[in-house]
Amino acid sequence: MTLKEQVTQINTAIEKIENGAQEYRIGNRTVRRGDLATLYAERRRLQQEIAMNESSGGMYAVSFYR
Repeated sequence: MTLKEQVTQINTAIEKIENGAQEYRIGNRTVRRGDLATLYAERRRLQQEIAMNESSGGMYAVSFYR
């Protein structure tokens, strides 16, 4: 599953919980209303990772010469 797909799933879970659902299932994990802060934090982390990867900040090659 890609990072963007994960963000989409998290957004869906947040929307459902904010609209009255007491819990929501993502894969094999059940998220309860009290876990919204966790969902927000995970979404923020994934979005930062996506932004870093899209700005070519994901990998670096370094060479040292003597």
